Amino acid sequence: QVRLVESGGGWVQAGGSLRLSCAASVRTFSSYAMGWFRQAPGKEREFVAGISATSARTHYADSVIGRFTISRDNAKNKVYLQMNSLKPEDTAVYYCTASTRYSGSSVYDLRNRSIYDYWGQGTQVTVSS
Repeated sequence: QVRLVESGGGWVQAGGSLRLSCAASVRTFSSYAMGWFRQAPGKEREFVAGISATSARTHYADSVIGRFTISRDNAKNKVYLQMNSLKPEDTAVYYCTASTRYSGSSVYDLRNRSIYDYWGQGTQVTVSS
């Protein structure tokens, strides 16, 4: 069983930055692809960013390219989401997720919600205009 705990959410003005962290309680963290998804009120959960087990591949939703950066530290069992130039439309609950089923053949697979096996509880990000 994998437990994922997100932190770092909060309230920020438009144009500001936040750094989300996700701590994973698993011995083989370095074998998991990781992702961040978000869900705004009344909307479906959507892909934000994904990273392969070795950090060799990353992939982003078009709406966050150039503003968000995903990274991981396998020695610390953590994955991060650095969010800059935040916009009100980034307001959502952000979820960390882990997958053992990412084949590595295509970065586009990282945006496929069905490959992810474990989810955190989420952390709220609110961006005011």
